[in-house]
Amino acid sequence: MTDNEFKVSPMETLREENNRLQQELQQRDLLVQQLSEEILRLVKGNIAFLPNQALTDQHAEEMRSLNHKLANAEEQLILSQLLLKERDQQIQELRHALAESNARSQDLQHKIENLPAVYGNKFSERMEPVKSKVEELQKQNSQLNSEVQNLSHRLAHSTPPQRIEVPEIQTSGLSLPTFGDD
Repeated sequence: MTDNEFKVSPMETLREENNRLQQELQQRDLLVQQLSEEILRLVKGNIAFLPNQALTDQHAEEMRSLNHKLANAEEQLILSQLLLKERDQQIQELRHALAESNARSQDLQHKIENLPAVYGNKFSERMEPVKSKVEELQKQNSQLNSEVQNLSHRLAHSTPPQRIEVPEIQTSGLSLPTFGDD
């Protein structure tokens, strides 16, 4: 057996005490009733018989004491029930908060698991125009390269290079420097 099985909660202790006091009270009530009936029978049978005042006072004092104990036990029971009710409410609030936290945690976990796919899709979407532009530039580059090769080939196979005529500069009163060819 574990220690928990031997522990008794304050609520159970109060209930047991309350039950015990109620049983004692019922026994006292029964004894008082029996004594009252016996006294009544004796008084009817013997008018000179008077009840013992000390015994009656003792019973009355015991009844007051038991009633006081019972009232205290009931008050403690009510306080314990209020405390239990408050704790139950706190437990419910904590369970609700825990459920909300778990839901948020699962939502965040799901979002974190989907982040690579989301960023991959966004990256692919953003790269699409770049890829298109690169392909277009590669096509243009290829076309320009083939045109340059065609022109180079034509120039290489065409007639010998002709002399390029340079326009003459007219010197009107200007003297141009000479480079030693005078």
